[in-house]
Amino acid sequence: MPIQSLMFAVEVTLPISVLIVLGIVFKRIRWINEEFAIIGSRLVFNVTLPCLLFVNIAKTDLSVTTPTDLLVFAAIATTLTFILFNLLALKIKQHDARGAFAQGACRGNMAIIGLALSVSAFGESAQALASMYLAAIVILYNVYSILTLYYHQAATASVKLIALSVLKNPLAIAIALAIVVALVPIPLPDLLYESGSYLAQMTLPLALLCVGASIRLQEFKASKLLYIAIASKIVFIPLVTTVIGYYCGLKNEELGVLYIMMATPTAAAAYPMVRAIGGDHHLTAAIIAGSTLFSMFSTTLGLFLLHFLGWV
Repeated sequence: MPIQSLMFAVEVTLPISVLIVLGIVFKRIRWINEEFAIIGSRLVFNVTLPCLLFVNIAKTDLSVTTPTDLLVFAAIATTLTFILFNLLALKIKQHDARGAFAQGACRGNMAIIGLALSVSAFGESAQALASMYLAAIVILYNVYSILTLYYHQAATASVKLIALSVLKNPLAIAIALAIVVALVPIPLPDLLYESGSYLAQMTLPLALLCVGASIRLQEFKASKLLYIAIASKIVFIPLVTTVIGYYCGLKNEELGVLYIMMATPTAAAAYPMVRAIGGDHHLTAAIIAGSTLFSMFSTTLGLFLLHFLGWV
């Protein structure tokens, strides 16, 4: 049983880890560079990932398959997590590090690593489930991140700014259109779905290579705050939410997707937001790099324990 659980965990995380490591290696031997990572990430965020979400959600019968319990629990857990870490951030002496710490500890890379791990763990059937989870939580992430950074910068976040940030987000646009298509019987040509599927298939390998190419080992520094944020993001938050989720009735794929999404490393999108609004962007970059590297091991261990306990 322990060997089977370990093999399950390794088989889930190893392919993802290999692509991230290849991104590091390819950059090291100069097959790709920083510009590739920037342009590739932009292509993923603006084109291929929205296509992936649109195709997955538009083809799903939301009236039958919407995981209401999972989405409500995840929304509540995400809200409470942001509140808790914003309160903890008030104890940090360095004022510009507060927002960076709170956002870095809470905002996960669900769209790239979360989706990839969910499919790797539970097969194609989990892609729609993970996409609906992402559709529900990604908007909360954006709103809470903006509020977090403005709050700790002693500025007021306007409703207009938050609304524009969400409305202009390509993921939010794709999700909204897909929900309309899924709920209303709007016939779309197969050509559209087929073309979208081709673009969607580029998402995970390209995004993971860009994640690896974006990691800068020199951004690690001996900072207690850095490692508290990393441990919170990839160990404490997923552990607590998954255990509570289990005792609230979540199980199998739903519990597995909850754990994977909560255990994802800090999203790369946190960095430009900190730079734009204000805060310690060096700390943010280090949290992203550290959580991405260490999550390869922590997620493997977490999935091993979930499988060993028979929870997934």
